[in-house]
Amino acid sequence: MEREIAVTKDGSKTLFINELNENYHSHYGALQEAEHVFIKNGLNLVNNYEINILELGFGTGLNVLVTINEYLKTDKNHIINYFTLEKYPINDSEVEKLAYFDHFDNPELKNIYQKIHQTEWEKSVEIVKGFHLKKIQCDFFDLENIDLPLIYLVYFDCFGARVQPDLWEQPLFKMVSDKMNVNGLLTTYSSKGSVRRILKELNFNVEKKQGPPGKREMINAIKL
Repeated sequence: MEREIAVTKDGSKTLFINELNENYHSHYGALQEAEHVFIKNGLNLVNNYEINILELGFGTGLNVLVTINEYLKTDKNHIINYFTLEKYPINDSEVEKLAYFDHFDNPELKNIYQKIHQTEWEKSVEIVKGFHLKKIQCDFFDLENIDLPLIYLVYFDCFGARVQPDLWEQPLFKMVSDKMNVNGLLTTYSSKGSVRRILKELNFNVEKKQGPPGKREMINAIKL
């Protein structure tokens, strides 16, 4: 499927798929959405010494970058192991044009952004001290066959249900739940009633939270 660069309302860029009429991120602001959903309502709510994060899916690498940016603000006396799945990686030209590092004050992030995309797939790499990234190229439904440590935080960032409804149904959420530790947190931009019901059926405590700019609500879910 052909992708083109689109500028969102906060000035950060995303990819747009003409065939699906779908953006990789909210057109109200790619960076704002990532920081609100996955940092403010995700990473910042987890206090483990060692945090294992699972992301569905890697996409443009923006969620990895905002996570590292937040990690670098800390005293870095904890460890993050970040596992991210992606079936269709973006190309070098797209990586260069997205240039997310331009939106941060930290000059280190340019090299970090490039390293995120240049690291080998299927290999765990220490991007900065204490932050390990493993990119896995696969279909999301291969998750049940992937060996992972117990996951404490899930970034559920699949394409919307309008274009990929099967990603928002019980089978995939069950696979994700099976990889999670008790008290693990799943955070997603979605607030669909069907998603809340599925998560409750899978024994999650589900909470509606204020959504990112342009979206009224989102979901946090704690595995019980």
